[in-house]
Amino acid sequence: MLPVLPVNAPYHHGDLRAAALQMGMERLANQEQPDLGLRALARDLGVSATALYRHFPNKDALLDALALEGLNRLGQHQAQAAVQAGGGHDGFAEVGITYVTWAVENPALLRLIYNRIGLVDLTADDPTAMGEAFHQLRAGIAAMMPDEMSKDQRAAAALHAWSLVHGLAMLILDGQVEYDPAMVRKVVMMMDFKDN
Repeated sequence: MLPVLPVNAPYHHGDLRAAALQMGMERLANQEQPDLGLRALARDLGVSATALYRHFPNKDALLDALALEGLNRLGQHQAQAAVQAGGGHDGFAEVGITYVTWAVENPALLRLIYNRIGLVDLTADDPTAMGEAFHQLRAGIAAMMPDEMSKDQRAAAALHAWSLVHGLAMLILDGQVEYDPAMVRKVVMMMDFKDN
């Protein structure tokens, strides 16, 4: 877990990279659209831009690191929700419900993530390289699908589940659908992979 710094607290000693990621996350939490700069972040941390450039050679490196951190935080929330629901179908549904809820609570971070991650390979042998959220997606599909299902069938099921929750989240964030947790739950609970 990254140390929590107050938004205007200058950085003094310790892990500058972690402090920069934490402050970047705090900045994103207060935005609708992602807007971060290395120099402004360095100034807010009370360090020179040169010091921050040692950890992030450019703005893209910072944004990529924040996107991966966001995917990991989302995945941690999803994992907790799945365990609390007891796993199985209910656990996987909670992974999806958590995705939508987290997206609504973190709109700028969600938009940053999907502006940064590029092409996603749902058949990859190591989904953790794409963050904990994709690991949770793959783990949920593996638990839901029969063992004899092919890699391509599992990838299609993962894409189906991801499309449903991401699409719903974006409809809410873009104002086409009102956020109603009860409706989100109903929609996500309609997912059923028994016949696929």
